[in-house]
Amino acid sequence: MSTASHLIVGPGALGRLLALHLAGTQPVVLAGRRSLPAEQTLTTPAGEQRTCHLTMADSRQLPPLAPAFLHLTTKAYATESAYVSVAAQLPPATPLVLWQNGYQVQPTLSLRHTGPVLCASTTEGAWLSGDSGVVHAGYGLTYVGDLDNRYAELCRTLAATLTETGLQASAVDDIHIRLWHKLAINAAINPLAARYRIRNGQLRDRPFRPMVNQVIEEVAAIMAAEEIPAPASGWQGLVWQVVAGTANNRASMLQDVLAGRPTEREAILGPLLAAASLHRIATPVLVALDTALAEP
Repeated sequence: MSTASHLIVGPGALGRLLALHLAGTQPVVLAGRRSLPAEQTLTTPAGEQRTCHLTMADSRQLPPLAPAFLHLTTKAYATESAYVSVAAQLPPATPLVLWQNGYQVQPTLSLRHTGPVLCASTTEGAWLSGDSGVVHAGYGLTYVGDLDNRYAELCRTLAATLTETGLQASAVDDIHIRLWHKLAINAAINPLAARYRIRNGQLRDRPFRPMVNQVIEEVAAIMAAEEIPAPASGWQGLVWQVVAGTANNRASMLQDVLAGRPTEREAILGPLLAAASLHRIATPVLVALDTALAEP
């Protein structure tokens, strides 16, 4: 059984971004369900291009591996099936890293997986450039932690590795809160970008800016009811900072709409709408966005 420091399952924008950064210093295998060119090109936020040869694999029939980390970078709705497909092929104690939007798969797989389960919450912006490239559209931050705070050293190790590759990361002991913060960011950016087919930066312009602020107000009320503390910059500051940092990015939900794929509507809006219903909080804008995105 050979060693790959990082097995990444899910060769979408995030998976390829992660693989191309790690490949410079770490053994990496990128696995998916369809064949992709081994030569992959990363376009940096500055417009520079860097081509790298990646080791590709079929996630349904992996080569013998004992990875130091198994990264699942699939969409939230595909994560459990991807996990089932690959987990049986790997040592059961393999550390699992979940990179999904929303807050649905993280608690479930943290209980299900026999090895350590880490959660990564990132604001890195990226979109695919065909089958052989990914555009890193905007720098962000990545937080790494586990829901029960049992694997602090492993979190620090992964965060240090990511930072060395150029993806700024920090290990945290409040990843549960960070995931809710990311949920707030996603709810304010993704549905509007997808519905109106605009890049993130266009949300700063009319008529979209007031819509974003309305979403933030509804999300802030939900977070208060759920006792999720606001970030130091406040909810407005958090969202608009990410919009500015990823202005040229095509939000992941917009990428799905343009490609005719299912969106992560349920993973992103579902937990917020469920919490709003529980606390009897009116969220007309979130409901309207959810309804619009649910339409075929």
